[in-house]
Amino acid sequence: MATPAANDKIVIRGARTHNLKSIDVDIPHNSLTVVSGVSGSGKSSLAFDTVYAEGQRRYVESLSAYARQFLERIEKPDVDHMDGLAPAIAIKQKNQTRNPRSTVATATEIYDYLRLLYARCGTVTCLHCGGIVRHDTVDEIVTRVLAQPEGTRVYALFPVVRREIKFEPMQGPSADAEAAVAGPVKKAPKKTSKAKKDAAPVAVDVTDAIKERLGELRRRGYNRLWQASEDGEGAGHIVEFSTPESLLELDFRAVEKRPIYVLTDRLALSSDIRSRLVDAIETGYREAGEIVFRTVPREDDEQAKTLRFSAAFECSTCHRAYREPEPRLFSFNNPFGACPRCQGFGNTIDFDPGLIIPDKSKTLDAGAIDPWTKPKYRAHHGEMKRAAKTAGIPTDVPWYDLTEAQQRFIEDGQGSWSGIRGFFADLERKKYKLHVRVFLSRYRGYATCPDCRGQRLRAEARAVLIEGRNICEVSALTITAAEEFFDGLKLTPAQTEIAGKILEEVRQRVHFLEQVGLEYLTLDRLSSTLSGGESQRIQLATSLGSRLVGALYVLDEPSIGLHARDTAKLVTIMEELRDLGNTILVVEHDPDVIRSADYLLDLGPGAGELGGRLLAAGTVDEVRNNPASLTGKYLSGRAKIAIPKHRREPGREKLLLKGARIHNLRGVDLEVPLGLLCCVTGVSGSGKSTIVHQVLYRALMQALGQTEGGDPAHLYRELSGTQYLNDVVLVDQSPIGRTPRSNPVTYIKAFDAIRELFAAQPDSKRKGLSAGSFSFNVPGGRCDVCEGDGTVTVEMQFLADVELPCEECNGTRYKASLLEVKYKGKNIHDVLGMTVKEALVYFAGYPKIVDKLAVLDEVGLGYVRLGQSATTLSGGEAQRVKLAQHLASARSGASGGAGSVKSEAKRVASRILYILDEPTTGLHFEDVATLLSAFRKLIDGGGSLLVIEHNLDVIKSADWVIDMGPEGGSGGGQIVATGTPEEIVKVTGSHTGKWLATVLGDGNERA
Repeated sequence: MATPAANDKIVIRGARTHNLKSIDVDIPHNSLTVVSGVSGSGKSSLAFDTVYAEGQRRYVESLSAYARQFLERIEKPDVDHMDGLAPAIAIKQKNQTRNPRSTVATATEIYDYLRLLYARCGTVTCLHCGGIVRHDTVDEIVTRVLAQPEGTRVYALFPVVRREIKFEPMQGPSADAEAAVAGPVKKAPKKTSKAKKDAAPVAVDVTDAIKERLGELRRRGYNRLWQASEDGEGAGHIVEFSTPESLLELDFRAVEKRPIYVLTDRLALSSDIRSRLVDAIETGYREAGEIVFRTVPREDDEQAKTLRFSAAFECSTCHRAYREPEPRLFSFNNPFGACPRCQGFGNTIDFDPGLIIPDKSKTLDAGAIDPWTKPKYRAHHGEMKRAAKTAGIPTDVPWYDLTEAQQRFIEDGQGSWSGIRGFFADLERKKYKLHVRVFLSRYRGYATCPDCRGQRLRAEARAVLIEGRNICEVSALTITAAEEFFDGLKLTPAQTEIAGKILEEVRQRVHFLEQVGLEYLTLDRLSSTLSGGESQRIQLATSLGSRLVGALYVLDEPSIGLHARDTAKLVTIMEELRDLGNTILVVEHDPDVIRSADYLLDLGPGAGELGGRLLAAGTVDEVRNNPASLTGKYLSGRAKIAIPKHRREPGREKLLLKGARIHNLRGVDLEVPLGLLCCVTGVSGSGKSTIVHQVLYRALMQALGQTEGGDPAHLYRELSGTQYLNDVVLVDQSPIGRTPRSNPVTYIKAFDAIRELFAAQPDSKRKGLSAGSFSFNVPGGRCDVCEGDGTVTVEMQFLADVELPCEECNGTRYKASLLEVKYKGKNIHDVLGMTVKEALVYFAGYPKIVDKLAVLDEVGLGYVRLGQSATTLSGGEAQRVKLAQHLASARSGASGGAGSVKSEAKRVASRILYILDEPTTGLHFEDVATLLSAFRKLIDGGGSLLVIEHNLDVIKSADWVIDMGPEGGSGGGQIVATGTPEEIVKVTGSHTGKWLATVLGDGNERA
């Protein structure tokens, strides 16, 4: 019998996916349900590998027969029964976007609406004179004509010959190129007597064309012509052309300067003649596509005035015709709108400014322009100084302190001074010489496109403005600035009728991005440069903007990368998504998100095989009071991460970075004490990763003789204290491997010892197997079909490719003969399927393996399987695997030998700075305590830790805190406070201090 309650909840019975122990779960519809538990307890197995996977499987079942033929091979979630399942949408932490054209605006559909907005409401400006390009409507013409003084006499005219409309050619977007193309009209060569003879037949041809047109107009009832007088003043000449002889009064040879018009009406302006004006305008538009009103002076000294209006889409000043803008003109993915030079990428392989001016802290006098410091080209340095002096540009200030216009002068030149670009253009003409080609190659790289200046679109698209900004300038705004711009945007009633809904959609989506804590991002930020947490929150904002109803959203830790201040905004977004009529299922560790849940599922009690059980289910209060729930203990305060009794105090050993200058950093000085746990905190976008990763880390690598990208010297003024370090290690969240063959045990080098152990077994010796035979990276013992991957990829043409278990080895990766070799009753495939905790018991007595695996358990990865593919690890898990490797290295160095040998090893270990970026990603309260213990072991071994973190439990346990802010983006980039956590709390301008105060209360015991 069907479960009646399945209408209002998702019913799951007997879920056994991965480590789940045949659990029964009910997830209420239209509610925010949070799944919590220690890392590896089965949260993702339930949310993603069971609920979402079954939703996807049922979706595929509804597809065509071609797609369904693969269904029997797609693994079905191991569950007895599931009912009440809604269409499932997964929003994961990983940023899968690698498309160099994808931006925040395109990913959220904001750019699609912007293209429509600019195509329908944008003001087009002329590329040549800057005039407004537009149609003249009948109502607007009537209004302008009647604005003349009442009683003014005017002639309503239209040209005899309809002007041929020639659209401006699609031009390359370079401002220089535009000026060259649009340059002044070349003067006609001076006419000689021969030229006059050649010109005569042309005049006859024009006259014949006019006569033919006049005959046609006469037959249609038009019998008055008008031509301006020779001086262009006065009323001109009106000619009745009832007979051919009457045309002799007109000068047909001067039609270029004095065109001939048809006179349709003579009017004395007053409010009563509106209908006659409309008739005259419509007649002119019908016959010639334009209408001209010529005022008739009443006095001799009065000036005649000409008002010209056109039905064509043309410049009101220079009368050049343009094509009307359409949405594809504003797309850098479409050849119609993309910059012809860079094809919409924004950069080209050209001379790299970063190589030409490598140190932007240098002055022009000191040789900021590298090519001109070479002896052969030093003369150009002198020319530059003379040109700069003439233009009033200082040569004794750092390059980065020059204004953009001054830098542009040095780069592009002006007048007789050709600039850096002209210098290289001149050398390009000499590159048939080998030494010139070698010289030029030193300065080539990816550079901003010189035509579009990195804005990706051609000139015609950039000439369309709304409130004085083109679409590229609007896309370069941060979310906060964009919200202010669109909220303050006023449309005319006509524009509101056309684009009111479009503007409403843009405002809504920008607001959602601000609500999920991404106000510091710019709309044109590349999607490939976003962190996993940022990418996930963008998808969340997009989902809310799509206004879907009746869907199941499965989210994976959306609070990653969010400051405690912004978590409330995230919760609001999820609640709005729920209130639309959707079911939200969130895997989460953040206490604020957990407390906001309508329904809470707590899994555990341990990781891997020790987890997979449902410890508690119900409201937050019910779980908080459940003694079996580990999450409930932390929520109720029965369990907590204690504040350390004693904090390490900064000593004389420290790093001092002065004048950091990149992105939103403006000459920041950073002091990092060594030998302790130092946390860098601040709201999202405040500059934490910028100063630590892009400046300090690169500067230390350079100082220690290691290359990491380009020379970072221009990013800071001075770095001291490097003598206290032998090495710097960046433990980031990048994957530990790109192929399914990469896994945790291969990364920490434990698999070598495991293979040696299996190679030493009697069956291996009998078969002649070596340690290399047990590797799935080289031919020998691995499966020849899948080449050790364990899976094969099936191309689905229009659908995403599907990875299926290899039919030859059934996913074991090895040949059958090799799997016959066993140790303690298990073969190599069985061992790779163990969790770290299981393997520690299994390999007990074999310290060469146990010592390496123990560090994985110490950093909270006891639940990870030894052979788990690196591609399936989250960013936080990958980071902790790297941390485990370094912990093992530090431990092996410190444990070698006795006496002076041991002290020397410890001294070497003490000279390593470990830089970590949010290592608590994916960690439960209990796992955070384990991680802090691993930190202490690294520091006790003599190391130093610099950790970028939002987790308040880690921050309160730090010895030293550097808080950045006060806000994100342009409102950040400053160091707000430094000191112990207790000192940070006292700083009123610190957002971190405000939230840190909530966990440094008297209720927290010190350990």
